[in-house]
Amino acid sequence: MSHDDAQSLRQNQKRFRYGDFLFFNASRFFAALTLVTLIGIILSLVVSAWPSIEKFGLSFLWTSDWNPPAQKFGALIPIYGTLVTSVIALVIAVPVSFGIALFLTELSPLWLRRPLGTAIELLAAIPSIVYGMWGLLIFAPIFGQYAQPFLSSTLGQIPGLGVLFKGAPMGIGLLSAGIILAIMIIPFIASVMRDVFEVTPVLLRETAFGLGATTWEVVWHVVLPYTQVGVIGGIMLGLGRALGETMAVTFVIGNTNFLNDISLFLPGNSITSALANEFQEAGSGLHTAALIELGLILFLITFIVLAASKLLLIRLSGREGEKT
Repeated sequence: MSHDDAQSLRQNQKRFRYGDFLFFNASRFFAALTLVTLIGIILSLVVSAWPSIEKFGLSFLWTSDWNPPAQKFGALIPIYGTLVTSVIALVIAVPVSFGIALFLTELSPLWLRRPLGTAIELLAAIPSIVYGMWGLLIFAPIFGQYAQPFLSSTLGQIPGLGVLFKGAPMGIGLLSAGIILAIMIIPFIASVMRDVFEVTPVLLRETAFGLGATTWEVVWHVVLPYTQVGVIGGIMLGLGRALGETMAVTFVIGNTNFLNDISLFLPGNSITSALANEFQEAGSGLHTAALIELGLILFLITFIVLAASKLLLIRLSGREGEKT
């Protein structure tokens, strides 16, 4: 190697070392910045909500009173509405999304697969306020006139379960909000399921088919076990969207702070709808602090859900390693 070549090699190595140094520290800086931002958000929420935390304590979580003129606040009804609508959305969206992903990856003809998949993904791009306006002006009247009376006359007659489907068919309420949320999160869950189903090795599928398995048996015994981590991740993504949705829920949930019954037909409230409706008009003081504490509670609920899903994914990944 000539002297010029050796010098050029040393310069390249030096330049690479500088590049690695800059890349490593830039990555570490942005990672630390994300963590600092998260901690800053939590601290700011706690500080702003401290008057409410100090006055009501833990009883804020199970108190149903929400009376701004009397300075009495409780988070039970918004928490209840948030959890109920999110559960309804998941109960509806998960099987529908699974069916869509199954059809697109296993049953759909090739000429239909791409346009149908694109159409489903485009649903995720529709603004939430459009879903809310459609839900209030189009869906709610039809739902109240036809679907709710049918549910009352069928499911409402089942002992125990019937209490969830009693009441006047107003069209708006917890069930309507849950259905609108389900429509909103189906594109997210279905897209993730479709993508993870497609990464299943063709050899595994063809082997199962060669052994005489049906399409359902291949999906249930081969595809789902291989992609269970990704499927659960997609479901948690949809749940996170449902928990944090604001405008669509605000339009159709009813926005009332009364909890006299557990019927899903009754109007209610959620944390996000309470914030959207009251934050701008809330005066400085305990009312604003209570609303910010609602935001803090929503943050904690989302954190708990994501942490639980992460632990579940770690456990499932560990089981896959044990099987291997």
